Amino acid sequence: MDIRLLLLALGIIGAMVASVATRLGFPGFNKIAQIFLALVLLPVLCRFHRKLYIVCKMLPRDVRFLYRAIRAELEMKVQRRNNMTVAKVFKKRVESDPHKPCFIFEDRVWTNSDINRYSNQIASVFQKAGYVKGDAVALMMPNRPEYAAVWLGLGKLGVVTALINTNLRLQSLIHCLRIAQVKSIIYVEEYTSAIDDIKDTVPGIVRYKVLSKSKTCEDGVHDLNKLLSEASIEEPVVDVEPSYRDRLMYIYTSGTTGLPKVAIVPNSRYLLAVLPFNLLGLKPDDILYNPNPLYHTAGGILGVGFAILKGIPTVLRSKFSVTAYWTDCIKYKCTAAQYIGEMCRYLLNSPPRPEDTAHSLRLMFGNGMRPQIWSDFAERFKINRITEFYGSSEGNANIVNLDGRTGAVGFVPLIVPRVFHPVAIIRVNNDTYEPVRGPNGLCIRANINEPGMLIGLIKEGNASREFNGYLDRQASETKIIENVFVKGDKAFLTGDILIEDECGYIYYKDRVGDTFKWKGENVSTAEVEGILSSIADLRDVIVYGVQVPGMEGRAGMAAIVDPDSLLDFKALAEGLEKTLPAYARPIFLRIVKELEITGTFKLKKLDLQKEGFDPNKIKDKVYFLSGSKEYIEITPELYQEIISGSKKF
Repeated sequence: MDIRLLLLALGIIGAMVASVATRLGFPGFNKIAQIFLALVLLPVLCRFHRKLYIVCKMLPRDVRFLYRAIRAELEMKVQRRNNMTVAKVFKKRVESDPHKPCFIFEDRVWTNSDINRYSNQIASVFQKAGYVKGDAVALMMPNRPEYAAVWLGLGKLGVVTALINTNLRLQSLIHCLRIAQVKSIIYVEEYTSAIDDIKDTVPGIVRYKVLSKSKTCEDGVHDLNKLLSEASIEEPVVDVEPSYRDRLMYIYTSGTTGLPKVAIVPNSRYLLAVLPFNLLGLKPDDILYNPNPLYHTAGGILGVGFAILKGIPTVLRSKFSVTAYWTDCIKYKCTAAQYIGEMCRYLLNSPPRPEDTAHSLRLMFGNGMRPQIWSDFAERFKINRITEFYGSSEGNANIVNLDGRTGAVGFVPLIVPRVFHPVAIIRVNNDTYEPVRGPNGLCIRANINEPGMLIGLIKEGNASREFNGYLDRQASETKIIENVFVKGDKAFLTGDILIEDECGYIYYKDRVGDTFKWKGENVSTAEVEGILSSIADLRDVIVYGVQVPGMEGRAGMAAIVDPDSLLDFKALAEGLEKTLPAYARPIFLRIVKELEITGTFKLKKLDLQKEGFDPNKIKDKVYFLSGSKEYIEITPELYQEIISGSKKF
């Protein structure tokens, strides 16, 4: 028997005997009781002294987190009980503070009342056109206050807004419109050519254009500006009111099945923005800078949500700019700002300027900040607090690095037993990434500092732990596992490998499956493979991500079968520029004689990924996308320029 167990048993027995003796009138046994109690604690202290020390050390962090999380949970319970929607919450805010700034854009201030008026006009236009609860409308618009007002107005009718990535063209755009079964699309004039290219393929979709330069629309297109000028500014009256659990919007997310998948965002999920608001410790007098795309969760839910739900004035920018980032923060007196990791790298690589530290930011939050640049970024730009988030549009495994621990994407409170944590890291097979199960058929938690897949345990009826899934039911099912820690429970698979340290901090390690992240965007290898193969005369193609020193995420690389050297590189580059957004175009090409399309296909893909693009190690010819329309062969000299960072791309 373990000596510690023996001491523990003797201590408990002795303490019980001493306690009884003391009650019977033998006070001398008090000393004996104290000795035996010490024996009880001794083995515990011996075995768990390190853990107890860490728990005590992290106690302030954990208590602060739990306090803020409980406050947010109470607020969410009120929303659920009162069957609130985003539109209803915003209406209350308009009534209480109509003139408070909601959005600031290009020197114009949009108050709560301004956004509400525009949203009511949108509701009026589409209600008059016969749109009802459950219908879907696509929105393709750059960052601007009207963006939020459009989906807010449609939400008042119960109409779902599909937020279209403005980079999409042709096949990808058609797919996104069809899968969401949209009845119409709202778009700005600058995307006219993108819509015209597909109009014959999706003839049933009604087009609403927001004009800026032209005075009239072409035949078959509705002038949304004109319709809005004639629309009512009063709150719409609907026969069937939207509810807490009704769908509000669709956000597209890349996955392992190829083309973008549609993540369902009901009102209940959007209202979860109150949780990060509380965790971040934002205040009503803060001003937020949000240059992130509004069709993504980060910019469109967190950034916009803080303005709509919590009254934080938010500065929008049409797109991220290195030179304007700090200038804007200074000009608009921002106290908090959003980022994605790629933005931080660009900012850090820019030449030093006086504006770097002339801002008033007390907080920056976002995701994708590389540990290697974290400290340098905070020091150069004098950011007191950087808060990293981890999460996804559709998932329930959301964590946050509350106190700015360098490199961590989040943490779990140590004072709460692991069994009560809504997230966990489980062991997976290193080759297949399938969950490893024990003899009882249940998943096995990864040990401290052991890589594993992050999962979110599903709990129906709890908005923060539900998995709303995708419109594609089969795609949703592939993200759920059952019998996780007890028979019958379920969890959401993130597809990401993370590590937890002894302090409860969690660190991102890698992404699995057929996607990789580049330029802050998820790239689907299957989608790129299909388009690339089509342009390259249906050649066999494998697409994967490779690491480039000093760069965020993984750069796209494609291995193309071309044994006779007949590939037209110029036509390939031009075709990719026309059909794929910039972040999805392969940066590197590897020309091979054959590919194994067999059961070892994945292994071959992993081998290619490991070999990378070094011409000194690869016998095949390797090419680099210089600019956007030219692939040039990688020489040892060019390779050195790329890995040293002197070659920009």
